[in-house]
Amino acid sequence: MSEPAKISRVIPSGEQQAWPVRPGTPGGPDASPLLGPPVPYGTPNPPPWRPVTPPPPPPATPWLPAAPPPDPGPIEVRVTVDLIGPQPEPEPEGRDWSWLTSRIRPWASLISGVVVLGPWFGGTSAVGAWSRAMHDARTEAGILPAYIIAGTALALAFYADDRRPRWWTRGALLVALVGGTGAMAWFDPVTALTGVRP
Repeated sequence: MSEPAKISRVIPSGEQQAWPVRPGTPGGPDASPLLGPPVPYGTPNPPPWRPVTPPPPPPATPWLPAAPPPDPGPIEVRVTVDLIGPQPEPEPEGRDWSWLTSRIRPWASLISGVVVLGPWFGGTSAVGAWSRAMHDARTEAGILPAYIIAGTALALAFYADDRRPRWWTRGALLVALVGGTGAMAWFDPVTALTGVRP
């Protein structure tokens, strides 16, 4: 039976331990002088039998003071300011009435009005003659035929005046428009809505 191990020495923590070295071990008392190349400085955990390169010397401080930095020179700041005032609001343009004047044609309407409204036919105008004809159609043929005749004449005169704007087409439109009232009576809207006749 083997004897129990005996404690020969207690090593406090943090103390370097000098272990016994066997003969022939690198780094021992009878070690060979050829220990190999030195280990660079800063190598972690170098082998104990390899020499460590001493740390490099600190850089030499220059004996002349450093030259001061050159003067940056004057700093130029250029600012361009454009003074733009508020733009004036454009004046509101008037309504464009050219479409209306091109439809009405004032001079053609005036000349046609003088021709068709003047009493040139034995004291009767063309508008008066057409109005009397529409009234006779209403009296003899009935209300509906008189309205059909007056409406057809107005549509044809409007079409002719729109397609060929001349003074006589404008005169025909005035005759059909104003003289066509001879086919109407003031009681017609009441009759159309209620059916009551005068």
